[in-house]
Amino acid sequence: MTMTSTQRFQGQDLLHVGNEDSFLLLAPEHGGRLVRWVHHGQDILFWPDDADWARVAKIRGGNPLLFPFIGRHFVDGEAGKWRDRDGTVYTLPQHGFARDLPFVVTEFSDSTVSLTLTSSDATRPGYPYEFEFTVTYRLAPDGLEAVLDTHNTGTQALPYYAGHHLYFALPHEQRAQSQLSMPPAERMRQNDDGSLTTPQAGNNTYTVDDPRLQDTFHALRAEGSARLTMPSRTIEIALNDEAFTPWYAVISWTERDDSDFYCVEPWLGLPNAIHHSQGLRWIKAGTRERAICRLSVLR
Repeated sequence: MTMTSTQRFQGQDLLHVGNEDSFLLLAPEHGGRLVRWVHHGQDILFWPDDADWARVAKIRGGNPLLFPFIGRHFVDGEAGKWRDRDGTVYTLPQHGFARDLPFVVTEFSDSTVSLTLTSSDATRPGYPYEFEFTVTYRLAPDGLEAVLDTHNTGTQALPYYAGHHLYFALPHEQRAQSQLSMPPAERMRQNDDGSLTTPQAGNNTYTVDDPRLQDTFHALRAEGSARLTMPSRTIEIALNDEAFTPWYAVISWTERDDSDFYCVEPWLGLPNAIHHSQGLRWIKAGTRERAICRLSVLR
């Protein structure tokens, strides 16, 4: 039995990793959601004071896990559908099902936690594959390391493209004073039918209030790091590690003009990749892939 530590937060008993100064709070039974990441006393992620714990998957905050597919997928113009190589059509919600299902704690220590989602009767109707999908968070002196591990436990090749949905705390009135820097990339968005817009050359740096960033996919064309520079701190997201699966894109998004968060999301593929193949990955039976991002908090 894995020994864990809990902390009461918003009426919930959440998994606590770390110490009083730097820690994580997670909700394994609610999609493995990372709810809070506190670094040297500062909340790095946004979480609403009025969070509706009856509908955690819809809460804007923390870090929802996106698996097996990211974003919207379409069949004949209908969202929430995907077609396999044999022509069979399946129903799968936007961003997949991971954020709606309970995870199991499979590793726990003072600085590290692993949470695992395993294929079941809840996953097979929309995704007929056998898998173990694990997220591992490790607190580091300068920030946080996150690893997504997808293990194909079945007998057929498994298609997937997973990712993070990091809600960074950023007061909306500070967007014009904040910047997002990117490695060389091409900007795209998704059309209403699931296709992609024509790629445009990306900028090295944007102000966060730049409308070109909203709901935009930055398809990476070279190695590097994304950097969100705010008045209070800078978050650097290292995206390249030769020992791990490469990230395909970074997504920038916020909900409203007055939302006090900004999302910078490492993704392994683009929405609807199951059909257009941009970022679609296949894992052979009995093998696994691991993707890592390292988040450093810079003063």
